[in-house]
Amino acid sequence: MTTDTKAKVSEGQEITIDIPDAEDIETLAQNIPLDVIYEDDDLIVINKPAGMVVHPAPGSPKDTLVNALLYHCAESLSGIGGERRPGIVHRIDKDTSGLLVVAKNDRAHHGLAEQFERHSVERYYRAVCYGVPDANDPRVRGVKGVNFESGNIMKITTRLARHKTDRQRQAVLFDSGSGRHAVTRVRIVDRFGANEDIALVECWLETGRTHQIRVHMAHTGHGLIGDPVYGGKRKLSAKSFPPAVSDAINTFGRQALHAAVLGFIHPVTDEDMRFEADIPADMADLLGKLQTSTIS
Repeated sequence: MTTDTKAKVSEGQEITIDIPDAEDIETLAQNIPLDVIYEDDDLIVINKPAGMVVHPAPGSPKDTLVNALLYHCAESLSGIGGERRPGIVHRIDKDTSGLLVVAKNDRAHHGLAEQFERHSVERYYRAVCYGVPDANDPRVRGVKGVNFESGNIMKITTRLARHKTDRQRQAVLFDSGSGRHAVTRVRIVDRFGANEDIALVECWLETGRTHQIRVHMAHTGHGLIGDPVYGGKRKLSAKSFPPAVSDAINTFGRQALHAAVLGFIHPVTDEDMRFEADIPADMADLLGKLQTSTIS
């Protein structure tokens, strides 16, 4: 007997599929501390820590942002999205830190959802990636779907869909009949290493697809530090960084990605809203080591 999902099947073999009984997920309010950036009667803006799942799902039934919000907001969350996703208008990955807006009533939810659908929400991320995505690099200029705008801004335009064999991944596509249109822009903020092996970049989204920044950066050959799915580890030259810094890069515990800026029109008051969240301690520590080693 084998449980290997990739094992070859021979004629005459019998296959048994054991499907466990479905279990209902009861979404409970939990007293989990939240970093609240802003709150009023209609919405709440949260600086989510890395490691927190946004809403309950199989494998993550509790300790999520929704569990914390149910406690913090009591009954004042939009009912749109159902019991497991009350008030959730958009998401960021479990191991991505940063800003999220959550609707506290249905009017706010509809108004925010329309802005996300129109791609009018301002979303800027800070990321640490391998290499430097520079317009002067002929390799990256030759990557399909990549072009450069004035100011050395890299624009990545592809379609994205679930990977055919790995349902946890997204895949880059170019067939107009497949996947969903996705556009990411990237600007270099800083460069590190004797050979410019690492860069701090700012990414902003024209669209918002699952894993968009992570898969787009990997597509260009500039995967994110610490990304277990798309980034991969690279062997760095011994001349680039001291051993302690190379070790910090290779052991960084998550994708180095932070949702730093979130801007939108208040769905009830029509006020321009814009929020910023500082880079969290783990990324700041990594950047500090990179900066020090580059200067020295």
